Amino acid sequence: MGEKKNWKVKTFTTELKIFQTIKELETLDERVNRSLLKQSEKVISVSDTPTTDNSGATIGTDRFYTYECIKKKLETQANFKI
Repeated sequence: MGEKKNWKVKTFTTELKIFQTIKELETLDERVNRSLLKQSEKVISVSDTPTTDNSGATIGTDRFYTYECIKKKLETQANFKI
């Protein structure tokens, strides 16, 4: 078998309001991009999933990204924990 990968998933959620969707999605994009820059890890996948109410109307979205943790960076981060 191959080398064991250390993958993690980060989740972001946003509520979508009528007439404000574009702004809310841009804000979600900014939050995810900031997180990706901070992580500076190898991104494996990014996906969006709508959240719906009982009528089937989209009321929010969840964005997930999966990334590979690099052992060296994890060891460095462990040294800074309080």
